[in-house]
Amino acid sequence: MTSAALAFLSAGIGAGLVIIGIGFGIGKLAAAALDGIARQPSATGDLRATMIVAAGLVEGAGLFALVICILLALKG
Repeated sequence: MTSAALAFLSAGIGAGLVIIGIGFGIGKLAAAALDGIARQPSATGDLRATMIVAAGLVEGAGLFALVICILLALKG
């Protein structure tokens, strides 16, 4: 197996792990927000805005990790 093949394989595995991590992160975020809304419905707007900002941060970190995986694959 060549080094380029190993680079592509590791980048694919890394990208898959990133996507799984993003899914778990946003799932926990949404569950916590819905739990907070269920406990205090008057805070719906604040919780929704905070959840959207946090989801954007999680997606941004995930996108950064995917770009790193792609760059490492192209370097190898």
